[in-house]
Amino acid sequence: MATLFVRHTVADYAAWRRIFDDFAPTQEALGVTEKAVYQAADNANDITVTHDFATLESAKAFAGSPELKAAMHDAGVTSAPTIWFANRA
Repeated sequence: MATLFVRHTVADYAAWRRIFDDFAPTQEALGVTEKAVYQAADNANDITVTHDFATLESAKAFAGSPELKAAMHDAGVTSAPTIWFANRA
C-alpha cells in the first residue's frame, strides 16, 4: 500500500471541505481506498491530506491527474502543494 501526502493552504477551510467531500466519487474512481484530512493546530486553513492507494503507481497517477488539479483550483487552494509519497512499512 502507498500513501500520498499533500499539504497546502486554502482560502477558506469550510469552502475547501465542501469541494473535497464532493470530489469523493472521483477519488474512489481514481484508486483512493482511504483518506484523512488534518488541520494545523495554529491555522485551520493549513491542510494536510492523506490518500491511500493499492500501489505507488496509482498514487502518482492520482497526484498528476487533471481532475485533482481542477478540484484543488476550485476549492481555493492558495499555495503550491507540497506532495510526497510513502509506502507502509
